[in-house]
Amino acid sequence: MKYGGKAAQTVAVAPFSPEEFEMIQRLIRTLVGAAVVAAFAGNVAAQDSKVADELAKYREALADGNPADLLEVKGEGLWSEKRGPKNASLEQCDFGLGPGKLDGAYAQLPRYFKDTGRVMDVESRLVHCMMTLQGLTKEQATKNWCSKPGTESDIEALDTFIGAKSNGMKINVPATHPEEAKMAKVGEYIFYSRSGPQDFSCAICHGQDGKRIRLQELGNLTTQEGAGVAMKTWPSYRVSQGAVWTMQRRLIDCMRQARWPEPYYLADSIVALQLFLQKTATGTVMETPGIKR
Repeated sequence: MKYGGKAAQTVAVAPFSPEEFEMIQRLIRTLVGAAVVAAFAGNVAAQDSKVADELAKYREALADGNPADLLEVKGEGLWSEKRGPKNASLEQCDFGLGPGKLDGAYAQLPRYFKDTGRVMDVESRLVHCMMTLQGLTKEQATKNWCSKPGTESDIEALDTFIGAKSNGMKINVPATHPEEAKMAKVGEYIFYSRSGPQDFSCAICHGQDGKRIRLQELGNLTTQEGAGVAMKTWPSYRVSQGAVWTMQRRLIDCMRQARWPEPYYLADSIVALQLFLQKTATGTVMETPGIKR
C-alpha cells in the first residue's frame, strides 16, 4: 500500500480475513451508532416536552370546536328518529339504568344484562336495541359500523351522543356481578397475552411507564391514572383520521397494528378488554367526546 508525501514509501499490509473485516465493520457501526445516540439523547427530553406542549395547545384550540360535536348532534336526532321495519325510535333502549335513561350510562359500561344473559358494551347494547326495538337485522344494524371516506356511521354518531351524556361523571365499572368478574379476567388475560407474528401483547406497549412509539407517549394502562387518561375521552375525534372513532374501533385497530388476528366487530374479546380497562379506570371523570392524535 502506497502513502503519498515527501517520504512516500511502500508498506506491505496483510489483507484482512472476511471474519476480521466483518468484525471491524461491526465495531465501526457500533462506534458511529453510539456517537449518534449520545448526540441525540440530550435533545430527546426537550423534544418530548415540546411535542407534548404543542399537542396540548392543539387540543385546547379545538376544545371549543371539536368536530365530534357535530356527530353528537346527528346522534341525538337518530336516537329519537323512527326507523326500521317496526318504525320505532331508540328512546326506550335500556343501557342498564332503565329504558331511555342515558345520563351516566356510558360511564357504567360494559355491564351484565339479564335480558340477554351477556356482558355488553355501549355498541353491542346499541345494536341489540336496533334489532329488538326497530326490527333491523344484525347485518343491517352493523353495515356501516365505522365511517369511511364520504360515508358517515350512524353507530358512531349514536355512540358519541350517548357518551356525551356521561361527560363530567366518574367511570364506575366495579365488575361485581359474577359474569362481569369473569369477563374482566378474560380481558386481563388478553391484555397480557402475546400473539401474532411479532409476539406482541397489549402490555408490551401499555404495561409500563415511559413507553413511546415515535413521538407518541404510550400510557400505562395497568394503573388507574393511565387507564383513566386512555378511557375517559372515548369516543374521540381522531385528527390523523379526520373522523370520530369509538372504543371498539380503537381496540380492533390496535390489534391490527400489533399483527394479531383481527377480531370481528362486537366480539366478546373486545368487550372483555374494554371491561378490564374500564374497571382499572374506575373513578376517573369522563371528558367525552375527546380529541386524539
